[in-house]
Amino acid sequence: MDGVRMAVISSRLNVIVEAMMNTIFRSSRSGVLNAAHDFSCCIVSAGHELVMGAESLPIHMMSGPDLIARAVSEAYPEVRRGDAFLHNSPYNGNSHAADHCMVVPVIDDEGVHRFTVLAKAHQADCGNSQPTTYMANARDVYEEGALIFDACRVQQDYQDNEDIIRMLKARIRVPDQWWGDYLALLGAVRLGERRMLDLGGEVGWDLLDEFVGEWFDYSENLMAAAISGLPAGGFRDTTHHDPYPGAPEGVEINVDILVQPSEGRIRIDLRDNVDCLPNGLNLTESTARTAAMLGVFNSIGDGVPPNAGSLRRIEVELRKNCAVGIPQHPYSCSAATTNLADRVSNLVQRSFAAVAENAGMAECGAVIPAAAAVISGRDPRSGNNFVNQIFLAVTGGAGTPWTDAWLTMFHVGCGGMLRRDSIEGAEMAHPVRIHTQKLVADTEGAGCYRGAPSARVEYGPVGTTLSVAYGTDGALHPALGVRGGLPGGLSQHFRRGIDGELTPLGSQGLIELQDGETIVSITAGGGGYGEPRERPAEQVRRDVAEHWISVERAAEIYGVLLSRDGGIDVEGTQALRASLVDAMA
Repeated sequence: MDGVRMAVISSRLNVIVEAMMNTIFRSSRSGVLNAAHDFSCCIVSAGHELVMGAESLPIHMMSGPDLIARAVSEAYPEVRRGDAFLHNSPYNGNSHAADHCMVVPVIDDEGVHRFTVLAKAHQADCGNSQPTTYMANARDVYEEGALIFDACRVQQDYQDNEDIIRMLKARIRVPDQWWGDYLALLGAVRLGERRMLDLGGEVGWDLLDEFVGEWFDYSENLMAAAISGLPAGGFRDTTHHDPYPGAPEGVEINVDILVQPSEGRIRIDLRDNVDCLPNGLNLTESTARTAAMLGVFNSIGDGVPPNAGSLRRIEVELRKNCAVGIPQHPYSCSAATTNLADRVSNLVQRSFAAVAENAGMAECGAVIPAAAAVISGRDPRSGNNFVNQIFLAVTGGAGTPWTDAWLTMFHVGCGGMLRRDSIEGAEMAHPVRIHTQKLVADTEGAGCYRGAPSARVEYGPVGTTLSVAYGTDGALHPALGVRGGLPGGLSQHFRRGIDGELTPLGSQGLIELQDGETIVSITAGGGGYGEPRERPAEQVRRDVAEHWISVERAAEIYGVLLSRDGGIDVEGTQALRASLVDAMA
């Protein structure tokens, strides 16, 4: 297939998945979807291989759609046009129970299964025993409480299975909100199905099959070429997650990486890690594999499409009953898309940065602080119950070999694709007042390229009580820098009482705020890349002028002296940086 035709068809497929994304964005009801965009869409081949994903959350896409499509096929070997399947089983290919996947097989006029379209959307509520979709303290899936659907046929001949709908509505805390999101998810895959049938009728299914094979080969060749520029060898590294319920000493995570540039292959071994934990931190097969793959993609730069072709060149070895492997029922995987997954991705990208120049990046900050909590209660303005995840200021970006951090990264697993709530939108949708939302000076991961600073967020209920559920990391083990870069700021949490006094809180919990109380969330900063004293003095001066860092930090960490008028003391800076080099020697 010539390059022009391949480019045209790949663009046509990308337009289809973007249209699916737009359908969810414009028709969903919960803020987690129509404000934060915590959803993803893709096209999978009839052979259950990822063909095309929209600009979606990486933790949703790199591995998972293939496993989910295969799970549906195994449960229903014979599928028909008009079928639709709901799947959220963490034990059979999905990310975690809160991510509901809608799966529709694309069947041609001859009854042949040609492709599968899939949409995955994080739910505002998934039926957990507590009002949160990240129940990291759940000892097992029973305490977690989520409804789990394993390749459940929710439509046949385009008609809903009303039994399933009633079951879900009876379990979800705000059923009308869930129903709107369900329809948005279903609308997205039905749109994708229709567009794929139109495309197959226009260009022919044989041509699309030819494209898929060559698209995979093309992507695989790009990945092999990218790997060929890395240094050969094997290396091992370790990281730590903070202590948590069920893991009072924290969680050590090990990774073994083998780079084979001559063969264009990378092998990542996660088998030497702890068994499944009695909490909700356990990864699923899809999130464990994706977390490792994401670390590789963050290490090799742009230009390689993430699909089944490029992923052939990355082998991830997992074992059963492992906290960062393949979970065994009934261990909970409620937080499988965030905490340990982020630690794996960060460890892989930092490891590559340590062994190869112009590769990898520092570590991104931890996610799911109270600034991104699931909040719930009763709205006094309407008398109705509410539950939703809010997305206020969370930074977390890491320094790279070429740039300062992406400030609004949110976390490494989403690849910066999540969007932040507007203050006005959040306050209109919920009975809350957001008192503070600002960056915290001197918390950036200092480096030649700096990591993102921490953010400080404070909010509380108005005229009611408010449940705040969160579960973050990084209070003890910060996001590390690399190649001389320093770690980002630690996460911290406090309750402000009606008297104004601050009381420290843990890194996770379900906090009940009374009217007049607030919660203060200081989010984790990102790690820096390279020696801080190598940062251009003019950039340091600008950082001080913009209040990213203080004058004192500029001198102590970056070796830059500023005069009283804010200009650079050139001679003093040269002398100070020389003395810092001598001290390092």
